[in-house]
Amino acid sequence: MSDTVLELGHHDEARALFGSRDEHLRQLCSSTGAQIVLRGNQVRISGDDEQIRRCREALQQWQSLLRRNEDLTPAVVQSTLAGEGVGVETMIHGETQAATAEAQWPGRHLAELRASKDRVGQIRPKTDGQKVYMEAVRKNELVFCDGPAGSGKTYLAVAMALEALRLENVRKIVLVRPAVEAGEKLGFLPGDMFAKVNPFIRPLLDAIHDMLDFDQVRRYMSNDVIEILPLAFMRGRTLNDTFMILDEAQNTTVTQMKMFLTRMGLNSRIVVTGDATQNDLEKGVASGFRDAIRRLSAIPGVATIKLTGQDIVRHRLVREIVSAYETEGQGQERS
Repeated sequence: MSDTVLELGHHDEARALFGSRDEHLRQLCSSTGAQIVLRGNQVRISGDDEQIRRCREALQQWQSLLRRNEDLTPAVVQSTLAGEGVGVETMIHGETQAATAEAQWPGRHLAELRASKDRVGQIRPKTDGQKVYMEAVRKNELVFCDGPAGSGKTYLAVAMALEALRLENVRKIVLVRPAVEAGEKLGFLPGDMFAKVNPFIRPLLDAIHDMLDFDQVRRYMSNDVIEILPLAFMRGRTLNDTFMILDEAQNTTVTQMKMFLTRMGLNSRIVVTGDATQNDLEKGVASGFRDAIRRLSAIPGVATIKLTGQDIVRHRLVREIVSAYETEGQGQERS
């Protein structure tokens, strides 16, 4: 008996590769007779030469499929284990479709064909402030964006994250929000965990659905390429090759902000968005957003962007509403 080792890009890839509750892994071991052990980012395969060859080929085909952000469906798993390989007909965006696209539109590559089906890469800044913000995200590993409602701080951050994913600068997107109620108690929420946190993460989902079609969103989320979760769920994690966005950061405590920022792993970047003029924390609790900006802004690789009412791109009345509240607030401070 001999063994070999297959390197994975990161631990999240192993979760997608082996399926829910290691279902794919069990089928692979049963079909090939090989023994498979996952240690960190390494898959150790033991068996005779033929068992190892079949197992390695299947895993590499699944790995290639996942890295193209395609579904590793039960049908694809069965096809691979039956020795049929992953046929191009089973791919949503396979080489056969790419060749057809080249014949119909000479010079267009597969990546361009994908981009034409969604708005990723087509999002452009509408104000000078938004332009500075997007440039800061491209050039820095950690960006804080403070701005009023409607200034595009969350929407543009999501667009930049999807662009980084498409360019393969990162392998994963994690979108996070603190589960803080905005001035009213929701009480008991029925359903599973996703249903309970859905009211808090809904704005992030809306931004994604505005840029990608439903099937793309489902595929990304089912393969753990995109995660959307409450801030509390980030504790204990280290995320490599990941674009992380913390939205509504004014509602974090100092401790929560420190916990989130220290999740950053190798080749990762973070965008933190919020509105420092308002928060829903209990009276007397310091906002981790303001505290982090004060502590970290002078560090190389960290940028702080301030958007204003001039960057609001929602209904024209939103700009007037924000201006009215800001003016009254300044008057109260003077008095």
